[in-house]
Amino acid sequence: MTNVTLSSSASTAPTGSAAEAPGITIRRLGANEAAASAEALAEVLIDCVQGGASVSFMWPLPHDKALAFWRSVADGVARNERVLLVAEDEHGGIVGTVQLITAMPDNQPHRADVAKMLVHRRARRQGVAQRLMAAVDDAARDAGKTVLVLDTVTGGDAERLYERAGWQRVGVVPDYALMPDGAFCGTTFFCKRV
Repeated sequence: MTNVTLSSSASTAPTGSAAEAPGITIRRLGANEAAASAEALAEVLIDCVQGGASVSFMWPLPHDKALAFWRSVADGVARNERVLLVAEDEHGGIVGTVQLITAMPDNQPHRADVAKMLVHRRARRQGVAQRLMAAVDDAARDAGKTVLVLDTVTGGDAERLYERAGWQRVGVVPDYALMPDGAFCGTTFFCKRV
């Protein structure tokens, strides 16, 4: 299962409508662009983990580990196993990202996982996360996926984002993962039909 989280700090909660992200462009990266963007994506990941997001990594997160992760994501894009979406500011800098993992077992060709929905702290509360989630729905439809699944920290800001975006809460697993500081956290699973 994949983990999708925003920092649990109230000051970074995603709010508002998608129209509140002036100057933000959401686009899909191909394999070459994904590889070329690994450095910028690593910066977003490090910022989110430093801010307390439980997204599979512990703090401190070494730069080389973050970079290796995004290079492996780029490899997955090249193999058509995932879709990588980014949010760029008016200067073309990456301020957010989300992935749609489309490589599923033979008995789940209609399903995909949503993973690593990340928004840099400087771009929060501007509708970036909401626009990324709308774009991932579109990417799922384009890929012929009708059922999406994700998980996120229980009680975190992302839960409200997903509920507003039409996701259905499936259940909670206590102590499923660790926060970047080592504390246990529960995980809430969501699904959505698109």
